[in-house]
Amino acid sequence: MLLQFTVGNFTSFKNKATLSLEATTDDWREDDNVAHVVSSDLRLVKAAAIYGPNAGGKSNFIKAMEQFRRLILDSSKDTQKGEPIPVTPFRLHSATEEAPTFFEALFLRDGIRYRYGFEATKEAIVSEWLYRQTDSIRPTRLFTRENNSIAPGDSFKEGKGLEERTRSNALFLSVVAQFNGSIAGEVMSCINQFRIITGLQDSGFLPFTAKLLSDKEYGASIRELVRQADVGIEDLIREDIDNDRFSEKLSRDRDIPQAVRDLIVQNASDVSIVRTVHQRFDSDNRAAGTVEFDLATEESAGTQQFFALAGPFLHSLREGGVLVVDELDARLHPLLTRQLVGLFNSSANRKNAQLIFATHDQGLLDSKQIRRDQVWFVEKGAMGASNLFCLDEIRGVRKDANFEKEYLLGQFGGVPHIGDFQKAIVNAGE
Repeated sequence: MLLQFTVGNFTSFKNKATLSLEATTDDWREDDNVAHVVSSDLRLVKAAAIYGPNAGGKSNFIKAMEQFRRLILDSSKDTQKGEPIPVTPFRLHSATEEAPTFFEALFLRDGIRYRYGFEATKEAIVSEWLYRQTDSIRPTRLFTRENNSIAPGDSFKEGKGLEERTRSNALFLSVVAQFNGSIAGEVMSCINQFRIITGLQDSGFLPFTAKLLSDKEYGASIRELVRQADVGIEDLIREDIDNDRFSEKLSRDRDIPQAVRDLIVQNASDVSIVRTVHQRFDSDNRAAGTVEFDLATEESAGTQQFFALAGPFLHSLREGGVLVVDELDARLHPLLTRQLVGLFNSSANRKNAQLIFATHDQGLLDSKQIRRDQVWFVEKGAMGASNLFCLDEIRGVRKDANFEKEYLLGQFGGVPHIGDFQKAIVNAGE
């Protein structure tokens, strides 16, 4: 489970920003929204919402989590040799343009806390560290690094001898994991459980949900979830087809979106079509069989979105891990979004999976459903730098307050400061 994530000097974040999932001492919605792990001393919220205006930095924070994960998983690959490290520092200040980007995550694995992070420029890893802590014992240094000087600790013998095998643009953790280091492998496994998706583009994870349809348990859950969503679908059918046949369909059917076409070409070895089954009626409005639709071309964008999200949501709930979703409410009715978030804040979340999502849906700010320590805001200051803060940090906000109303009134910040649109148009025409 994730305890907290910190990023600094990355895109719109000039200073360090930390999202913490550790619950406060507040007992509001304790049974549903809080997971008790290891001991009663460590309590973690199961979901966290990030609000803010357009261009405020919500997507950039999620992008930082994705970049952190991707850099770790790809760092030791031979294809990365000699390539620049894909980090983007804050560009609106001279002090940060050439400074390193900072990433750090604290997480829990089998009762053990790990703290892992690194600083990187486009040219090299500037520093890197890994600490481990069991129970209340103080953290043990597993390794530290300053540029090319790597110092494995006595408790990290698996890393000794691999210092010279680590390129200046590669992470030591990734190298040790590649050589089957057990501790490094555990940390990599935790990071690999971060699943990061965006609600603005369902084509990337729609095939994942389609693949789960062939699994007996997942398939039954996905079908039932879609039926309960009131989109008129009675059943779902997955049809696997060969490449030649699908190439013919691609050339014939011009209604398939280009993003889906590109994805199909990239994954041509595992092509499938999802068909939706609807009830058909006769002239007397009586049930008269069923009709099949092509999900990708004949269903609404909202229906496609809900189906695509069903797989990652159910997989996270069943397997555990961290699901991060940008623009969760895109193309979805607010009631559907509320139900999806509610799955994590409920007894259905048996593996203590965690959901982090960015949204504009103020309807989710219901104090009967969400705690103050689950609500975060991001906004930009006068110099264009994003700032992240928690609702629980704002003094005077009651746990049973009308969060939605106070947010829209600007009481918490994280809202756009909109000018007069009509005046702008009139002035522009003069």
